[in-house]
Amino acid sequence: METIKTLIITRFKILSLLTISMALSIVLLMIRMKLNQSFYLLFLVWNLFLAVIPFAITTWLSSKTSHNRVILLIIGAFWLIFLPNAPYIVTDLLHLRNSEVHLMWLDVLVITLFAFNGLALFFLSLADMEHLLKRYFNKHIVSTTMLFTFGLTAFGIYLGRFLRYNSWEIINNPLQLFSDSFDLIFQPHLEAWVFTITFGAFLWITFKIFSAFSMNQDL
Repeated sequence: METIKTLIITRFKILSLLTISMALSIVLLMIRMKLNQSFYLLFLVWNLFLAVIPFAITTWLSSKTSHNRVILLIIGAFWLIFLPNAPYIVTDLLHLRNSEVHLMWLDVLVITLFAFNGLALFFLSLADMEHLLKRYFNKHIVSTTMLFTFGLTAFGIYLGRFLRYNSWEIINNPLQLFSDSFDLIFQPHLEAWVFTITFGAFLWITFKIFSAFSMNQDL
């Protein structure tokens, strides 16, 4: 309990800013709902909640002074299942095609802020996991794992956006999920491969920029 309190104190600034940013996104959404007299885009709140889960997992893991490697890998697998939910919100920009022209600027602002929060949670959670893995595994294993994580995250986003799978499907409908995933990977499916590679590259470069900014801030 004391470790968690210490962690919250040390992260007070970033947690405060995240809270303010997420609160602002919800306030903007409420303004949008009032002006449009519509509950459209309310799903963004649920998507943001899902985006918080991987960050909550790594924050909890970071509060522990030591971990069993096997337990860490099991929790890490659970974390990886939910990780795509954070940057997934970026793809909600597709919903702009349903926006009314005169208030499209507000929809752009609302979805962009939700997506920004999702990316921030993704970067912070990923940085936590990278730091945790470096405690127990060598540098090359961690680097390779992180690289695969970007690809798996992008692939998970594709499954969610275009095949409409969610994180719970791995428990509720694992056979169909693995069957569809196998077909996408081993059968010629250009869209899935292009999306995974390009979105994975986007996540990788933006995470590297985030990490560089974080290092400069520490200096």
